Amino acid sequence: MEEEKRRQICSNCDRPKPICICHVIPSEPIATKTEILILHHPHESRHKLNTTPLLVKSLTNITTISGRRLRHHHISAALPQPSRTIYLFPPSPSSPAATVSDFKSQNRTTSDPPPPVRLIVFDATWKHAKEMVKASEEVLREAGAVRVCLDAGIDESVSGGSIYDSELFLRMEPVVGCVSTAEAVARCLGALEVDGEEIERKLISVLKEMVRLQSEFLKPMRPRPKLLKKRLQNQQEEE
Repeated sequence: MEEEKRRQICSNCDRPKPICICHVIPSEPIATKTEILILHHPHESRHKLNTTPLLVKSLTNITTISGRRLRHHHISAALPQPSRTIYLFPPSPSSPAATVSDFKSQNRTTSDPPPPVRLIVFDATWKHAKEMVKASEEVLREAGAVRVCLDAGIDESVSGGSIYDSELFLRMEPVVGCVSTAEAVARCLGALEVDGEEIERKLISVLKEMVRLQSEFLKPMRPRPKLLKKRLQNQQEEE
């Protein structure tokens, strides 16, 4: 009987009923001027902690595509075309990136509403995401897409933390600075939208509740030694 109960799926949030998050998903999906396009790696759809479904349930102007690379028709499908296309990915020596705080600063220096933007996000493991970006370079270049990163840096020499930076270690991120897709989109919208701070707060609250509920059914993962050492060093430097 208990096993049968666990398998019951909520028809609204599509999650098992013991970890249903309908009570925190916005009753009316949030409308944004930012058009969000998520290229969803096929492997991610099978992961119980994938956060893209949270965004689909919480936002209106969002499209998800299952695949390993962007195609030209993915970019040209939207009408009218946004004034700017950006894609979220950390910088590299050969491909620098603006930060989301740059957009927030630009929005504060003008009284005019910010122009509509298309935000492209690659939802995959760190390894697969790098492959997807590389495979999509031609399409991104032809679309005039600008690479954008979150303000926190990526350190590939140190193992990462959980999908949400808290005491809940449910899914280890590969390196320091990586965050879940839901958190990354929330932080971008916080900078791109006029009421971005409120949108970010709502999305993060949904993510936190998902992590809290999931933690009751998964054995928490311990932080990796290199990550603990790095955090200790950072704390000592701040002191």
